[in-house]
Amino acid sequence: MTEILKVEQLTKTYGKKGQKQYQALKGISFTVDKGEFVGIMGASGSGKTTLLNILSTMDKPTSGQVFINNQDITALTKNKMSDFRGKEIGFIFQDFNLLENLTNRENIALPLALQNVKARIINDKVEAIASKLGITTILDKYPAEVSGGQKQRVASARALVHNPSILYGDEPTGALDSKSATELLETMSMLNRQDQVSILMVTHDPYSASYADRILFIKDGKIGNELKKGEQSREEFYQEIIAELGRR
Repeated sequence: MTEILKVEQLTKTYGKKGQKQYQALKGISFTVDKGEFVGIMGASGSGKTTLLNILSTMDKPTSGQVFINNQDITALTKNKMSDFRGKEIGFIFQDFNLLENLTNRENIALPLALQNVKARIINDKVEAIASKLGITTILDKYPAEVSGGQKQRVASARALVHNPSILYGDEPTGALDSKSATELLETMSMLNRQDQVSILMVTHDPYSASYADRILFIKDGKIGNELKKGEQSREEFYQEIIAELGRR
């Protein structure tokens, strides 16, 4: 299998030397293969948000390396990192992060517009991803005019329109009702299966996690054990996750 993401001995320490320091990450290593759907679970303060910030180039590690498509992102300059992020990484946030003064079409087009892609190509790509996600009828509406579930689909389209190497999800169902959450998770699962979109999703919700192929549990800045779905149904995997969380 092709490794899309490789994390090697990642550490993150906050605070200056000689002062009180806090080590948020303590030597984390793991990989995500192309077309894999991986979940990361952990309690508040476990280090999962710090980890995701580093993997998405929003923060730098104290030590260790992160490779995306064999590119060591920890060695990139600020300008190159911004360019790399715009081309290689997609991100779905819990609170959508849509620009309210832009239409949904313009929000989705933003990553491509920032790369100076030609308008005709942008339009074709926006139409294609909107069709796949079932949101063509709301493209020319503004975010305030659509439901939470539709907003998250727009945010998903924006994250995927530039064909990133990996899609990160930060509690992507956190602001959604149960019906909208299930629709989003089914969509992510469909993109993963049909288009081989590699996904890394941080969540505290066992229902959301049950859509993943594999779950890494993070505690006190370290990756502990992992669960693999294997041949189990999603419902069976959900029960295994619940049981695992009950032992913690």
